[in-house]
Amino acid sequence: MAVIRDLAQVNAELREQKERVDLVDFKMITFSLAGKDYGVDIMNVKEIAKADKFTYVPNAASFVRGVYNLRGDIIPVIDLRTFFHLPADKKSDGQENMLILRIEDRVYGTIVDKIDKVVGISSEAIQPPHPIFGDINIKFIEGVVEKEGALYIILDVIRIFTQSEEEKNKPRGIQESGGDYYVPPPPAEEASVQRSQVSNALDFIKESLPALRHFYPSEINADWLERRFGEWSGIRAQENLQLRGTPDADEFLSPFPSPETGRFWDDDYAEQVKKALPDLPSNNIQVWNPGCGKGYESYSFACILKSRYSGGHIKIWANDNDIMAISQAPNMIFDLEEMPEYCRAFMVKGKNGYSFDQEIKDAVVFEYHDILNDNPLPELDMIVARDILSYLTPQDQVRITLGFKDKLKGHGIVFPGRNEKLPERDWRSRGLDPVSAYTRN
Repeated sequence: MAVIRDLAQVNAELREQKERVDLVDFKMITFSLAGKDYGVDIMNVKEIAKADKFTYVPNAASFVRGVYNLRGDIIPVIDLRTFFHLPADKKSDGQENMLILRIEDRVYGTIVDKIDKVVGISSEAIQPPHPIFGDINIKFIEGVVEKEGALYIILDVIRIFTQSEEEKNKPRGIQESGGDYYVPPPPAEEASVQRSQVSNALDFIKESLPALRHFYPSEINADWLERRFGEWSGIRAQENLQLRGTPDADEFLSPFPSPETGRFWDDDYAEQVKKALPDLPSNNIQVWNPGCGKGYESYSFACILKSRYSGGHIKIWANDNDIMAISQAPNMIFDLEEMPEYCRAFMVKGKNGYSFDQEIKDAVVFEYHDILNDNPLPELDMIVARDILSYLTPQDQVRITLGFKDKLKGHGIVFPGRNEKLPERDWRSRGLDPVSAYTRN
């Protein structure tokens, strides 16, 4: 009977062990890093993706690949291989494997070598971490588990992407932080080299733009240049950051122009311009529009003013140094269906198509003129000079903006380019993106 009881007890223990093995109460997404198998709790995985077009973040830690546009949400992306100091063979754009993780109410991207599958296990089978199980810091390991002959290291992603209160209170010399996630400081020498490389590349671009495209870096466009360089670094390899000719310069400057450049302003942009217009004490409205090009900008602004200041007597001095464009602007013919809605009320039909009515034509005076030369104008209510200043030398930028102050009435307003900022010591912003507008301090 003792033998029978012993066998029954053994069988019961075997059944209990089998039940524990069969119980699946923990699922993980498995992946590989440097040839080893890892896993993360599936509850922290939002989705998987093929990553492309990371936007570089200047002065970030070496393992931060940048930020990524995930269907309109901008998320930070780290390379787990670099984070754990493992070998990393970076793939071309569109080929990197990325786990999108949700940690509390935040979303992050993590780059891995290969994403494998979903593996279900019993949480009781997870063993405590031990240094021999991985090449990474043990504090980032939640545990290890064996499944079908494979040994998986389960990462504690919450620990990786968040900071304990103790870590938050460490001096900045001990730890740096980026966003909400833990960022161990790079070696001082490595960080210094990275900053030097970034600084040198940006300096080279600033030196190249005047020669290649007569674009002059200054305080007026400094913020845009920093942002654009961050984007540029995200789409270019480190060795190709410099501008090697006019095609590179054109590509670098391609996002600089203001909305609706070279065409009639659309209804949405026109409405934002209208909101930025001030109340005026007089019905006589004097406007200067240097760099008017073919006249689309001048006509657009005239229609907006007519709509905003009903009954106002409007005069726009539209100037450009392109004599061909200036000579053709007064006689342009348009297709009514292609015109924005706010312009249509000011158009009349002729033999060959539609043109602006006499009221608008009388409001806009097209003249050949170079902004660098003196121009005898009356006191002005408004100046529309989009994307003009950045193509002047820094000395001329200062001279022209001081000239704006002299020409404007006390309530006057200037519309520079969307990516141009007038100096805060002299000007106060009152525009709402995408419209840039300033009044005098």
